[in-house]
Amino acid sequence: MRIAIDAMGGDHAPQAIVDGVLRAAAERADVEFVLVGDEAIVRALRATWPRNVRIRHAPEAIGPDEEPVRAIRQKKRSSLVMTVQMVNDGEADACISAGNTGAYMAAALLYVGRMPGIERPALAPVFPTTGSWGALVLDVGANVDARPQHLLQYAVMGSVYVASVEGVKNPRVGLLNIGTEATKGNELMKAAYALLEQANLNFIGNVEARDVLAGVADVIVCDGFTGNVLLKAAEGTAEAIFRVLREELTGRWTHKLAAALLRPAFRRLKARMDYKEHGGAPLLGINGPCIKAHGSSDARAIHNAVRQAIAFVERDVLGAISRQFG
Repeated sequence: MRIAIDAMGGDHAPQAIVDGVLRAAAERADVEFVLVGDEAIVRALRATWPRNVRIRHAPEAIGPDEEPVRAIRQKKRSSLVMTVQMVNDGEADACISAGNTGAYMAAALLYVGRMPGIERPALAPVFPTTGSWGALVLDVGANVDARPQHLLQYAVMGSVYVASVEGVKNPRVGLLNIGTEATKGNELMKAAYALLEQANLNFIGNVEARDVLAGVADVIVCDGFTGNVLLKAAEGTAEAIFRVLREELTGRWTHKLAAALLRPAFRRLKARMDYKEHGGAPLLGINGPCIKAHGSSDARAIHNAVRQAIAFVERDVLGAISRQFG
């Protein structure tokens, strides 16, 4: 198996990307890893390299604020575009990038394309939850608008992915809505509810945003606009809670003493709610395994994103999805 990784994408590139890949390379000697980026910069980060890691030179890089479509058309020798092209050309079995999300999705669509039968792909991160392994939420921004049949396709793809990669039998599918009653929501949600109810899925009905992190469903389906708002709100809430806790627990000496006693519990809590544990978000519906890592990914997050990509290939998620739409 060969995995291509954009070495220049992300807030902490290339150091964090290289460190994460090296961890994965030590863990999986049977997999070849290709770091795509400025060879001089990447190679200078380490004196010696494992036999299963090589570097492919990419003289350009796409910045986080560049307009996606223009960037991938004007910078065809960028690390991001060349990483995706390796999958399209059959030189890699999967690709990973922590770079510009819009550019990565545009490149995946342009160079790899959609799977047969899929009208629109979906960006599908795992949300941490309190009661289970997590919840796959899709879409969170690949497509701002959606039609009812798109949400049905998201549900099918999400169920296949969760069953294949996470090992969840008969995943529970919920439709993100403003109420749990079947009659709630706009016309899109009502029409999507009817389709999901008739589909061969473990559909549990509507799910409210406040219940997502409680683990009420394994797959949460929504349009990209709503999903992106949910994602940003969850990230902001988590950051605010930990910031307030830090302020409160370091304000007085008595609080510091209590914090010292509770430090192991706080560390476990942070680990459970940390996106780095899940690696990245697959672009489901693309005709090749493409994993989008968080822009602020550290070495641990990249390591887990690589694990995720390997599982995607080994468990033939593409084949499983194709059989549902064949």
